[in-house]
Amino acid sequence: MKKIMFVCHGNICRSPMAEFILKDMVRKAEIEEDFLISSSATSTEEIWGGKGNPVYPPAKAELKKHGISCDGKTAVQLKKDDYDKYDLFICMDSMNYRNILRIFGNDKDEKVRKLMTYTSRGGDVDDPWYSRDFSTAYKDIYDGCAGLLKELRCIK
Repeated sequence: MKKIMFVCHGNICRSPMAEFILKDMVRKAEIEEDFLISSSATSTEEIWGGKGNPVYPPAKAELKKHGISCDGKTAVQLKKDDYDKYDLFICMDSMNYRNILRIFGNDKDEKVRKLMTYTSRGGDVDDPWYSRDFSTAYKDIYDGCAGLLKELRCIK
């Protein structure tokens, strides 16, 4: 089983979008049992008193446009001990990458990667919290997840 954790700053836009897009892809491919997919935040900004905020409404609406539900998802923070629990940590941008390394201390097994490295475009997934462009974020995340899944299916 491949265990994948998507990571962004607050775990209310990009990383939950990636979590549920990839879950939808593996469900449609009928390979759900081969994957454990989740998401988390590098910050605690969206977590109050141990309770995380739900997926940001425009991100949730963008997923819904594509027939994907993220109901029940709330923000959780990435923790140092997650490193040994997952095979890959897929982040959305360079700042997430640096913050993940700060949390883990290092990446001795080279598990931390940026999502857009699985596309021909490379770069970062722009944060729609700031850009307000949830459709472009969806497309970038979808393309990254498709590339990631293609690579993982070849590795099996």
